[in-house]
Amino acid sequence: MARPLAKVEDDALQLSEEERARLAVRLLASLEEEAESPEEVEKLWLAEAEQRFEELRTGVVRGVPARDVFAQLRAKFSS
Repeated sequence: MARPLAKVEDDALQLSEEERARLAVRLLASLEEEAESPEEVEKLWLAEAEQRFEELRTGVVRGVPARDVFAQLRAKFSS
C-alpha cells in the first residue's frame, strides 16, 4: 500500500540535512532517468523561448530591467 505524499514529506523533513540532501539527489536522478533526449530538451527550450519572445513582443507580459531585479534581490537579502 502506497503511503500518502504528505506522510512521506513529513518523514523526509525529519531527516538530517545531509540525509535530506542525499534524498534530494536520488529523487532528482530518478526524474532525469525518465527525461527526454538532449535533442528533445533543446526543442522544448527553443519552443519556450519563442513563446516568451512572442509574449514580450505582443505586450502580453512586460520585461523588468535587470537593475530593478538586482535592486530587489539586494534589498531582500540584505535585511
